[in-house]
Amino acid sequence: MFYETNVPDPGKDKVNALITLNPSASRRLIAKATVELPEVKAAMNKGWIIIARGVTAAYVSEELFNITVEPKANQTVGLITKGVTNSNSGPPPCTMHVVHDGKAVENADSNVEIHKFGPNDVFIKGANAVDPQGNAGIMASSLKGGTWGMFTPITTVRNSHVIITVGLEKLVPSVLDASSHSGVYYYKWSLGLPAKLVPVMNGKVVTEIQALGVLAGVKAYHICSGGVGGSEGAVTLSIEGDEAHVKKAFDVVNSIRTEPPTSCGESYLVSSPEDYNYDAQAQLDTLGGI
Repeated sequence: MFYETNVPDPGKDKVNALITLNPSASRRLIAKATVELPEVKAAMNKGWIIIARGVTAAYVSEELFNITVEPKANQTVGLITKGVTNSNSGPPPCTMHVVHDGKAVENADSNVEIHKFGPNDVFIKGANAVDPQGNAGIMASSLKGGTWGMFTPITTVRNSHVIITVGLEKLVPSVLDASSHSGVYYYKWSLGLPAKLVPVMNGKVVTEIQALGVLAGVKAYHICSGGVGGSEGAVTLSIEGDEAHVKKAFDVVNSIRTEPPTSCGESYLVSSPEDYNYDAQAQLDTLGGI
């Protein structure tokens, strides 16, 4: 479900503005809003926060701790880069991923600390797909379900907060339909690691639309996507509210509009799909059965 935001009704004073966000700027916007969510701020004061590995997670960590994370794409395990579904084989540049009472836990193991979660604690995870109904999906190549397999049973039964950060460049018609047509053993051939798109249950989805509601109190409407010359994957939004709120949103967007493209590493598990004759199982086997 989409995260609910309380946006004031501008009435007759409504004005509109047009904005475009490149993917890296979208991630920055979503990260800025995520750290301002009441659940996150409360857990920073008292409680647990786990920031799962992911590209947007690097931006969230930067906003939460006022640090720099480079290369940001190395903060994830699974990723899509150079036209291939792949896995980062290097260590994450930021290990400040578990937070207790506002302080990063040294040498933390999120697989252990998540067992300390209660209903007021927060798990933050990026996604690979979102649909118009607010369903999110996470790609998983691991036979154990990856991060999804780790957090879902625990956060679900404990009613912990799950915040799903995902940009509208990842909009799909239906997460459930996409999920039914994917899987680690589903494919004969693949350009990279075969994977399952796993629906996320009980998560609150934050896209650019919710982020603008949180940060500036405006409504936003996704009106088109894409571009060229560095704006591939961009989303264009129409925003509305009273003049003060729209100006605030416009200023926020302008402050991040020149966000540089997300930095990537060079060390990946699948060297090239051609090296495996595009055989899906052969590429999956590079994970070693995990």
